[in-house]
Amino acid sequence: MRIALELAEEAHSVGEVPVGCAFVYGPSKEVIGTGRNRTNESLNGTRHAEFEGIDMILGQERFRILAEDPATHFWKDVTLYVTIEPCVMCASALRQIGIGNVYFGAGNDRFGGNGSVFHIHKDENLPHTGYPSTGGYFRGEAIIILRKFYVGENTHAPEPKKKKNRVLKEEV
Repeated sequence: MRIALELAEEAHSVGEVPVGCAFVYGPSKEVIGTGRNRTNESLNGTRHAEFEGIDMILGQERFRILAEDPATHFWKDVTLYVTIEPCVMCASALRQIGIGNVYFGAGNDRFGGNGSVFHIHKDENLPHTGYPSTGGYFRGEAIIILRKFYVGENTHAPEPKKKKNRVLKEEV
């Protein structure tokens, strides 16, 4: 989760919504992919941290081969650590690839797909097998990074709001 937090800070430093993630493989706990939000940089609303990490994994031949072979159940051996609860889009993608487990920092009260708003990770009415998801890991740190972003001005917004009177609330 520390890697995910560092990536969230990096995202914040370039004006992105500060979300970071790390994908860890199997019992060796090897970090095989990381990502941070790049929606503003790429001008593509789908470039969330989770998609960036998945693309990094699939860009490595040894993992792409494993992931393409349904007999390996590759994704079941992968754990995702992400600073903020996956949104509906990301939760759905994680379910479709068959992720093994998800740990997140803070809930996503507006768009959460792993329990805060929707329960995509365990909804039995949806196709594909669900996955376990647990929140609260480094929750305070994840919230503070988000707050730092939201008290600042989003220069990428179509009509940025002036926030000169906002103060960063540092207690969680």
